[in-house]
Amino acid sequence: MDEHIADAIGRPDLIRLDEGLVCLRFESMKAVSATAAVRHLLDTGTVRPGDTLLDSSSGIYAYALALACHRYGMRCHIVGSTTVDHTLRTQLAVLGAEFEQMDPSDDLKLDQKRRVARVHEILGRHPEYHWMRQYHDDIHYLGYRAIADRIHRELSGGGPLTVVGGVGSGASTGALARRLREHSPGVGLIGVQPFGSVTFGSERVPDRDIIIAGIGSSIPFANVDHTLYDTLHWLGFDAALAGSVDLLRRHAVFAGLSTGAAYLTARWERDRDPGRTFLFIAADTGHRYTDSVFARHRTAQPADALAPRTVSTLDELAHPWSRTDWNRAGAPAPNSPERPHR
Repeated sequence: MDEHIADAIGRPDLIRLDEGLVCLRFESMKAVSATAAVRHLLDTGTVRPGDTLLDSSSGIYAYALALACHRYGMRCHIVGSTTVDHTLRTQLAVLGAEFEQMDPSDDLKLDQKRRVARVHEILGRHPEYHWMRQYHDDIHYLGYRAIADRIHRELSGGGPLTVVGGVGSGASTGALARRLREHSPGVGLIGVQPFGSVTFGSERVPDRDIIIAGIGSSIPFANVDHTLYDTLHWLGFDAALAGSVDLLRRHAVFAGLSTGAAYLTARWERDRDPGRTFLFIAADTGHRYTDSVFARHRTAQPADALAPRTVSTLDELAHPWSRTDWNRAGAPAPNSPERPHR
């Protein structure tokens, strides 16, 4: 029996959708990383019950940190993206979290920078607050180890495995791959990014519809270990929408926009390597995308009609979908059009 709702929310479902295609479905994925991170901070004496934990979030980490604070008797202060909806704001208020939302903006890159700047302002006035640094502190890797062990137990007899997921802060995909490779070094890792993200060098390819919250970045994230990734896919909004709608229509899985992008990627890669199992991460449910994505289901492109353009250098990236073999290279040099090589 679980001791807190955060445990149940953070426990994913493993669903075999098709031959060689498995979905790791969370209700709210970052409940795993936030709960384990807060527990570690308490165990090591870095924070104490009653302290205030602070961070910036585009949505699901805000909820996860509020749950972790509720569980362990901490105070929670969130600087939230302009995209955080009324439902989540209400949940945070009832959970006792202090929430500040950025003013409306058409530029989500600017929104992210402004949130981080606001965090620094708060810390200047309240140095006693603990900044969780979800984008930079690798304590957020800890919660995924047990999930990786479960994946290994349930899928180890099914041949070679590749994990597919949105990169975001790097914690989920990076942690799963690291732990799974302790069991089997041949586990592959495919990262999914929106265009316009600096993490893997696509900032030169703007996407005015970059609302794939949580898997891209306008600032460098220290938590991303680029050398873990074998392949990278970049998808625009319309391609991710097609994936989300197809996943619901074909497999009845209602999940967010980043999941649609990962699903589309996993299907395409699976079809070209049928001897391998592709496990993609569904980070949260699709409820906050009901109006922006699923209400447009009649105009969604057929998923089977979409395919990525494979490129060898970053200056070849183009909408609506691009792919490259990253080959576990390091981070791209700033303003460099070349994909780094090992």
